[in-house]
Amino acid sequence: MSDKPRVLVTGASRGIGRAIAIRLAKEGYQVVINYRSNHEAAKQALSAVSEFSATSYLLPFDISQRELSKQSIDEDIAENGAYFGVVLNAGIARDNAFPAMTEQEWDGVIHTNLDGLYNVLHPLLMPMIQTRKGGRIITFSSLSGEVGNRGQVNYSAAKAGIIGATKALALEVAKRKITVNCVAPGLIDTDMMADLPLDELKKQIPLRRLGDVEEVAGTVAFLMSKDAAYITRQVISVNGGIA
Repeated sequence: MSDKPRVLVTGASRGIGRAIAIRLAKEGYQVVINYRSNHEAAKQALSAVSEFSATSYLLPFDISQRELSKQSIDEDIAENGAYFGVVLNAGIARDNAFPAMTEQEWDGVIHTNLDGLYNVLHPLLMPMIQTRKGGRIITFSSLSGEVGNRGQVNYSAAKAGIIGATKALALEVAKRKITVNCVAPGLIDTDMMADLPLDELKKQIPLRRLGDVEEVAGTVAFLMSKDAAYITRQVISVNGGIA
């Protein structure tokens, strides 16, 4: 077991999660890379992270599956000890106009994005508290969770719920020196943006560009650091000024 602070990052095989895992490894953390099913992408992410943290490793499980999540986290903590931090980055989107939205599109997004918060945090929180060393919990909302977005009633509902959960949990664990903050990205340059009308979207952003995954990762790294020890119960928007 490494003496580096250990941080679990969900959905870390690609995109924003991968960038976060690499940045935290650069900052000296032992990163536990969670992913659901893309084994090849996860191995590539681990290879990149291992340049900075040789003791980092993969922990595959689907955050929407409660018992599987609990079992995977329980076993990892039993073997390696409690986490210092967790970044709840994993999530999905299933966009559709609300009148046409199917039960599967609603349930899938709520179960993954909102239930996933409980499924991951609940089994790891008491071990974190029991270390008496404090900790960092960083959740992920989005621009949609702050202001809403047409075609994303399900996604906006889940991401707004994450903000509420973040603020409530921060109150519960503050006396344990555990901070709980939320990062809310706007339009970030990832594969998910490939089919969107980017020129039109950029006109809506005061900075007139998409965000970089490294900019989100930098925000997470700051919130994980000692410099952010007096910051809790906050939503940090990384959106170029769009809201």
